[in-house]
Amino acid sequence: MADTLLIETRAIARRDPRNGQFLLHPADFSLRQGERVTLTGPSGSGKSVFMRALALLDPLDGGAVHWQGRPVSRSKVPAYRRHIAYLRQRPALLDGTVQENLRYPFGLHVYRGMQYDPDKALGLLAAAGRDAQALLDRQAGDLSGGEAQIVALARTLQLNPQVLLLDEPTASLDPDSALAVEALISRWLEDDPAGRATLWISHDPAQARRVGTRHIAMQSGGRLTAECAP
Repeated sequence: MADTLLIETRAIARRDPRNGQFLLHPADFSLRQGERVTLTGPSGSGKSVFMRALALLDPLDGGAVHWQGRPVSRSKVPAYRRHIAYLRQRPALLDGTVQENLRYPFGLHVYRGMQYDPDKALGLLAAAGRDAQALLDRQAGDLSGGEAQIVALARTLQLNPQVLLLDEPTASLDPDSALAVEALISRWLEDDPAGRATLWISHDPAQARRVGTRHIAMQSGGRLTAECAP
């Protein structure tokens, strides 16, 4: 069903280990198939803390994350991360060529059974308006910030996640590169419009309106609010 519940959080919380203060107050959130949710709020309000908690990249200090109705236990975290993908503002690329970076995930145990598809990689790069064939042989260290973000995004999308968690992926990019990233994500969503979903942190109200159909906000102090206007 197109409205299948994918991710649900039940009072997940994060505290500062130094003083015990809340970085993220207990938060309830749900994300269904086909949804495009944007998260806005002031800098330092806890948006990235929430996003990393949702991806189970940091330990929770309370609550639980559920995937398709079932809690994600410690042993199930690797499988959970095959379905969801977290992309931060400045993703790291490995030393080597773009193609070596694109091939890299397929050597990891969690992606056993999957094989690198050069044509798929080329298609993803081309969808972002790049000369894909020329880009493959370039060294990662020679890429601009926009090119590096596009490569990191293509590296993620080729793994067929169902949910994309985007932590201000265009905040440091020029307008053309930002639109290219938006186009690549839009293409990915259109390939399975009823099944895939996104949660996108953005400081740009115009972008939030473009990329989201549902909008939530984080208040200072790590409090997640109800739906709001972008």
